[in-house]
Amino acid sequence: MIAVIRYGVGNVKSVLCALRHLGREAILSSDPDEVESASGVILPGVGAFATAMQNLERDGLDSALCRINSADRPILGICLGLQLFFSESEEHGSYRGLGLLSGRVRRFPPGAKAPHMGWNQVRRQKPSALFDGIPDDSFFYFAHSYYAQPDDTESIIGVTDYEGSFASAVARESLFGVQFHPEKSGPWGLRMLANFCHLCE
Repeated sequence: MIAVIRYGVGNVKSVLCALRHLGREAILSSDPDEVESASGVILPGVGAFATAMQNLERDGLDSALCRINSADRPILGICLGLQLFFSESEEHGSYRGLGLLSGRVRRFPPGAKAPHMGWNQVRRQKPSALFDGIPDDSFFYFAHSYYAQPDDTESIIGVTDYEGSFASAVARESLFGVQFHPEKSGPWGLRMLANFCHLCE
């Protein structure tokens, strides 16, 4: 069973619907015990970094995610979910993240059109099971004004060109994150979610 974390930011139901379309058993939950009992976890999200962290801490989901990561069970962060993995964000100030990956979430540079919204290509940097069966330079759907800058470039598995190049997919052991929305990215997005579910078996 896959647990999709509900924490008050974004339309998480679209992720749940995509998983059910794939025939996967999935639940939407804000209960840390229920989330920890799942075979894999998806942290989606759209919205403000600080509010998202406050909501995760309020429900004890921040600690649950850290324990799941320490247990090496698969976690997938989508959009804001990816950004929350990192040490800190400069969105509207300076805020601490989950610290599962070292690095900082930054805004696109002055003069850049933000948000970065619509279809764009992801260029793979190294092999990852998350991209199994997906052609390199495939298009995915993006909607964001901030991007993650990992300290460890070895964690970057995909990059996208927009006002320069940024990390659009990261991975370390069983932790995966994508800046785009696979649940809104057609067949290749569904294939990516299917790949993640396979890793949870």
